[in-house]
Amino acid sequence: MCRKTAVSTDRQEVFRTEHGCVCQSDAEKAIYIEFGGKFERYDVHCFQRLKKAIFRIDLEQMATDVARATDVEIIALKGCTHFYVLTLPQVLAFRELLEGASVMFELNSIIQERLYTHPAYAVSFSV
Repeated sequence: MCRKTAVSTDRQEVFRTEHGCVCQSDAEKAIYIEFGGKFERYDVHCFQRLKKAIFRIDLEQMATDVARATDVEIIALKGCTHFYVLTLPQVLAFRELLEGASVMFELNSIIQERLYTHPAYAVSFSV
């Protein structure tokens, strides 16, 4: 489970890898990312921009270029107060975390849509 504070204890874990965790808080309308020793809060728009920035990184160039400038990638998003300095293995791990969380968000949306717009799909369990 992602960290909880006195401010918010309603965070639900969305996706976890050995490198990090993504949680959401419906009450705060926020997404929390725990990665690389950081625990950061994002709104949905910043989360989407972060994902796009991470997936725009040219992994092949990062892996094959001998220039020291390509050893790390700095991700700083306009309008977001957080930034990351990532090595190639960290970029790969962050991609895995963000992609997994995105798939879980999409799956949740599909389930909610089916349950609330197509009640025939809803299953009722009797005890």
